[in-house]
Amino acid sequence: MTDRQLTVTGSNSTRQFAQSSIRSLHSVHKKRDGEFLDGLGGLEMIQSSITPLNSVAKKASMIWVVDDDPELRQMVGTYLIDQGYDVRCLSDVKQLEARLEFQRPDLIVLDLMMPGDNGLTALRRLRDAGDDLPIVMLTARGEGIDRIIGLEQGADDYLAKPFLPRELSARIEAVLRRRSSIPAGTPLAEGGDVMFGENQFDLSARTLLREGKPVVITSGEFSLLAAFVQHPHRPLSRERLIELARGPGSDTDSRSMDVQVSRVRKLVEPDPARPRYIQTVWGYGYVFVPDGEPRSRA
Repeated sequence: MTDRQLTVTGSNSTRQFAQSSIRSLHSVHKKRDGEFLDGLGGLEMIQSSITPLNSVAKKASMIWVVDDDPELRQMVGTYLIDQGYDVRCLSDVKQLEARLEFQRPDLIVLDLMMPGDNGLTALRRLRDAGDDLPIVMLTARGEGIDRIIGLEQGADDYLAKPFLPRELSARIEAVLRRRSSIPAGTPLAEGGDVMFGENQFDLSARTLLREGKPVVITSGEFSLLAAFVQHPHRPLSRERLIELARGPGSDTDSRSMDVQVSRVRKLVEPDPARPRYIQTVWGYGYVFVPDGEPRSRA
């Protein structure tokens, strides 16, 4: 089954084909003891005991797919199972928050627009509570403003419908990779501890302290701050920052990177409106200045 056949849109015109795609996927697998279950008040649970088509086994990271479209949930869930993930599917924010009371996934794929509390509301609650759980947001809207709002609220990545399941899988892998290791393309720092102002950033422990108090930092924010502190006093273009923080081949655009820089400034700057440590290089990008001294624009 090809990605072209499995393009996800969530629209009525593709649901019939999505269902046939799911049947085709199931026909090439031999289930052991996993199946689509319905429990906990309608909560769908997709068990990852289907034998993956991949020849190389993956660690079974747990992924939750939260979307109000049942056909989309089933199709995306089936594809991710095929990629070796342990998948749970939920239909709304209420189910998500109820399940988070007793279980925690490695990553959530969260739809932006749902009846009742939407994905942005759920994301905001998690971040306000100090939870840095990795989140990839989905939406039927392709406008840049929706992507920016999601990133401003702390999403680790964003994918607009229609999308290829392979692209979603790649985004998930990239976020999990950033969470588990130093971001792709960045050199390892000796010692791992960087002090600047009232901030203490530990690359090895993946922690940020400000005035001695822990600061919640998402995987995307960590990757970007790591790129900065490992290149002090070196102006970095937005394109270079994307490569360092997101990895080669990322489709993150310059505006999204500006949003991420703004979020990191809020974490480390005494006054984000007048940044001392992450300064703007006009017409080029940004530079990390550990001593906070102002730079000339010349």
